[in-house]
Amino acid sequence: MFSKIYDSFLTLAYPQGCQVCENSVENSSDGVACAACWKKTRIFSGAETLCGKCGRFLQAKPTSFQTFCHECDGQFYDSASAVGVYEHALAASVLHLKHESFAAKRLQKLFVSRFQLSPFQNTTKIIPVPLSKKRFLERGFNQAAVLARVLAKQTRIALDEQTLVREIHTPMHRATMDSKAREAIVKDAFEVKRQNFVKGENILLVDDVFTSGATVSNCAKILKDKGAEQVYVLTVARAV
Repeated sequence: MFSKIYDSFLTLAYPQGCQVCENSVENSSDGVACAACWKKTRIFSGAETLCGKCGRFLQAKPTSFQTFCHECDGQFYDSASAVGVYEHALAASVLHLKHESFAAKRLQKLFVSRFQLSPFQNTTKIIPVPLSKKRFLERGFNQAAVLARVLAKQTRIALDEQTLVREIHTPMHRATMDSKAREAIVKDAFEVKRQNFVKGENILLVDDVFTSGATVSNCAKILKDKGAEQVYVLTVARAV
């Protein structure tokens, strides 16, 4: 009851426009998107067919057998999962998270729920995909670390923000880049500083959005080279 009263007061005193459709956001837990835009966003529920490795959306109907897109065959992580498609409310939430070090309650609940429904339950360590020192200084925080802390707090799985580092600053990925260009940009960009902290671990890599998979694949490669057993990936959104 108090939450509803607070939201009503907040809407009247400090009206916030939805960053998707510009209508009012009436519930503070929805973050930067209104309830209607959240409803339009494709949130994965298990009632659709996704690639069994990279989590790519393949079709709206479920199948009785595991399906693969095969475009991810050469990538080094074991399996990837996302809350939903990079569109509407999820896209707006990801963009907002790059500017503000805060995830709205609805986004937090969806992220934790997606992990709980994932096959990653043998995870022993959570590692956020790191930013370069230059990008971190520009932004002031790592949006992947914001998400990783939420998940670690809820699951009580160990969080490690120091072992995996980004040694090479790379330019922002552009929408026009193909998978080969994205792969070339991040090749050899990551390093493991403390090998003993990953050896024998089942690691969950956390990031905000999965596009081509080049970044998390290169992270997974170096982690496995240093002795990690399994490397999984969890993101807020998945490009189609």
